[in-house]
Amino acid sequence: MRRLLFLNGIKAFEAAARTGSFAAAGAELNVSAAAVSRMVHLLEERLGVALFERKANRLVTTAAGRAYQNGLTPIFDALASLTAQVTAPSSVRVLTIGVGPTFAMKWLIPRLADFRKEDPDIDVRITTGGAAVPFGEDWSCGIKLGGGEWSGLIAEPLFAADLLPVCAPRLANALKRPGDLKGPALLRVAHSPDDWPSWLEAAGTARISARGPEFEFYGQALQAAVDGLGIAMGIRPYIDDDLAAGRLVAPFALSVPKGMRWYLVYRGFSTAQRDFAAFRRWIIRAAAEPAARRRGHRHAG
Repeated sequence: MRRLLFLNGIKAFEAAARTGSFAAAGAELNVSAAAVSRMVHLLEERLGVALFERKANRLVTTAAGRAYQNGLTPIFDALASLTAQVTAPSSVRVLTIGVGPTFAMKWLIPRLADFRKEDPDIDVRITTGGAAVPFGEDWSCGIKLGGGEWSGLIAEPLFAADLLPVCAPRLANALKRPGDLKGPALLRVAHSPDDWPSWLEAAGTARISARGPEFEFYGQALQAAVDGLGIAMGIRPYIDDDLAAGRLVAPFALSVPKGMRWYLVYRGFSTAQRDFAAFRRWIIRAAAEPAARRRGHRHAG
């Protein structure tokens, strides 16, 4: 027989551990902070385990508390998702994808029409943010660049993140070898300062230092390269379509692994959801298809 201990206390603890305070948990659960504190204290008594270290101005979970919260949060997320599925009208099919702005613009959005042809009844919604944005509670799945380890999430590899300098075709004529690169012409991305040094070292030209204009996102730097402002450090798959269409060229054959990969990330319970399952099948297939074959062009450079 299933033994469920004090569900109100469990909900109170999970909310407090996730938000970091009794007050925030109380606001979420529509009860007072004092009520949350009492429920958590009763839960600790029933479990016989301390879940929090209560400090002056903040809550700190104990080792047992962290382990409990790491297990509880996915369970409550799954319960919320299941409830939303059961209560939603049968005609409403929403898939929310969390992704960085450049990946959305350079790869995902140009291919969504293909997915829509396969599953026109699924309402795809894209939410964007920076590279460090955590997995959102309302996301069906996400696409993230990293090492493949995100707590509580399944990560399936999609692409290698290889680095390759790219520029407008008219600038490529003057670049016969890596030593022809000039520091002020090398466009930079603020959150990836190691890209150029890694590639230049691999090319044997570590004496060159990137000193060109700096941009917040890869997409901005790549657009600047298309416009002829300088040479950008491209990252796959951002550059695949621009190379295939001839908007950018790769003046050198050398590509260098970034040391990370792109992953499809999702919670374990998502595999039982038909809309996510359809998207997962599609994106894994699309990620394996070379841009040149899909677009009918040959890669430039």
